[in-house]
Amino acid sequence: MNVKVDDIMIDRPVVITPHKSVAHAKQLMRDHHISSLPVVGPEGEAVGVVSASDLLKELPDEKPVSQIMTRKVFSVPRYEDVHVAARVMRNHRIHHLTVTHEGKVVGMLSAYDLLSLVEDHRFVRKQGATPSTRRKPRRA
Repeated sequence: MNVKVDDIMIDRPVVITPHKSVAHAKQLMRDHHISSLPVVGPEGEAVGVVSASDLLKELPDEKPVSQIMTRKVFSVPRYEDVHVAARVMRNHRIHHLTVTHEGKVVGMLSAYDLLSLVEDHRFVRKQGATPSTRRKPRRA
């Protein structure tokens, strides 16, 4: 069974726009029990990400999200295999990915969502290499 990002992502994610305040971002995270918010532009495209770690610093509540957000957004297409998402997260040492479809944010994927695959045993284990049946080793 090949699991796709679409199968385990959180669809209809809570998003924020760049002009909203830090206080608004904190409130959204608190109310929805989340630790990351995609920052979206007017067309629904990802323009940044605000994570709980971004909000740990002493920041004025009225400061706009655009001044603290991470502008480099790592994303994965909704119909991609989950192993691709896991590799992106591991390689970039991040815990959340925005999920996109046709350039728009359609979901969020967290490391916890990937762990649910292991917990539910919904992953496919590849078979190891089989021993050679040749009698003589190959010459170089």
